[in-house]
Amino acid sequence: MIIAGIQTFPLRIPFKPGHAAAASVWGPKGLAAVDSLLVKVTTDQGLEGWGEAFGFTATPVTQRAIDELIAPLCVGRDATRITPLMHDVREKLHVFGPGPVAMALSAVDIALWDIAGKAVGAPVHQLLGGGADDLACYASLDAYADSSLVRAAVRRALEGGFQAIKLHERQLPEVRAARDEAGPEVELILDVNCAWTVNQARAIAAELREFRLKWLEEPVWPPENYDGLAQVRATGGIPIAAGENVPAPMDFDRLMAARAVDFAQPSPAKMGGVTEIVKVFPAAALRNVTVMPHTFYDGPGLLAGIHVSAALGTAETMIEWRFFDLKAQIYQGAPTLKDGRVQVPQGPGLGIDPDPDVIQAYLIA
Repeated sequence: MIIAGIQTFPLRIPFKPGHAAAASVWGPKGLAAVDSLLVKVTTDQGLEGWGEAFGFTATPVTQRAIDELIAPLCVGRDATRITPLMHDVREKLHVFGPGPVAMALSAVDIALWDIAGKAVGAPVHQLLGGGADDLACYASLDAYADSSLVRAAVRRALEGGFQAIKLHERQLPEVRAARDEAGPEVELILDVNCAWTVNQARAIAAELREFRLKWLEEPVWPPENYDGLAQVRATGGIPIAAGENVPAPMDFDRLMAARAVDFAQPSPAKMGGVTEIVKVFPAAALRNVTVMPHTFYDGPGLLAGIHVSAALGTAETMIEWRFFDLKAQIYQGAPTLKDGRVQVPQGPGLGIDPDPDVIQAYLIA
């Protein structure tokens, strides 16, 4: 099968009315909408595969990387030779380093795996060896910086069947409100998006111990400070998670060799798609580190994380479920979530195609 075309679809889906996001975490004005970037790869035989690159403010640059750099290198190539093709394109574009180009490659790679499954009539997780029928999820909440809003969001997540909840807060009162609302049995996670220096993180970790966090995520700036993360892990008394900003499997090896994390978080829509994320699981297993893929998106990137985790994850692996109140979802009600667990799609490829009506309605002109 030959790649006949690659198209990009930048989407902007607003939040439902009444949404309130914390400007301190999501930018000077908070979030009014969520930008994402979908990619469709079409073959000469008419098969279509869908991928996703990490979006938000990176979307315009990532789209240009696909349209102007990656598509010309991929069109006309064999869609079934995913690994050699991705290696060749990555080598030709290595001068650009990680970032939007790597995110763009991720989307194309995911789409090619979608095509591979559709070509043989099997879901991606079967191509990787099979696996679980469903996976535990944790609700990844918006950032509120308001205790009453945090309580309300936690309550809704519990009503939705989640038994693990991630906060994006940076102040103790909001974390305390979440723990009080959730009760002692619910697993509570705190992601601060690289907010602190090493010394700040060590001091604040001491104050956070009372909340019995399952993990503290990316406490240190910059995210490449693996030695600093290791210091926080060694002295803070809280398990540490990181990895959504780690660009390649070799860097994950450095992260884990530094004894910096208890949980590794590779992002399929950032680090190179299915082809690259599958390399992290065996490397983590050798170091007794649990993989918790970063899937803070609603499209093919989420599905890629689900399929890979179903095939390669452990009993501890959970899927990050973005618990946002958007006006529409890329898959409009799928994949199915019940009692805090997601059903692994069983259709060919990723198992579900994006809703064309949603793409048409929210496409950025």
